[in-house]
Amino acid sequence: MLKLAGAALVLFAGTMIGFMQAAKFAQRPRQIRQLIHALQRLDTEIGYGQTPLPEALARIAAALTAPVSTLFAEASAKLASGNGETVSVCWEQAFKAGWQATSMRPPERDTMLRLGETLGGSGAEDQLKHLKLAMHQLQAEEQAARDDQQKYEKLCRSLGVLTAALVVILMM
Repeated sequence: MLKLAGAALVLFAGTMIGFMQAAKFAQRPRQIRQLIHALQRLDTEIGYGQTPLPEALARIAAALTAPVSTLFAEASAKLASGNGETVSVCWEQAFKAGWQATSMRPPERDTMLRLGETLGGSGAEDQLKHLKLAMHQLQAEEQAARDDQQKYEKLCRSLGVLTAALVVILMM
């Protein structure tokens, strides 16, 4: 009886690990899409609204869901604190601190960090060009993420169940 309960727990745990890994593959394209949407809003705020950057980032954060919204909210808070740091430094600190909570990978982070180097340091026209470039790069990453999702999501689920089943067989 105890072996059966242990086997059921191992099978359940292995299955859940597989499903959690598969969920990361499903979340990545959604989070990249949120980043693209956020950059489109930032493009509008800079190009048409001419909104101050801390306020624009706060508005964007309010329109997104966590964990992506946290990145923009943190950047906005750091800029609004007025402790003399540049936009680039605040942006980098916010994105490096909050990135672990996302399912995104280094290419997306690097794109956002490169964008942060140009925000606030040049004219609106130049910033808009860099925003468009970042959006195009993120769109390419989103397509790659969708391809990865199609390839590996089902594989992770199956692998979790099968690995747990193997452990149960070896235990018996």
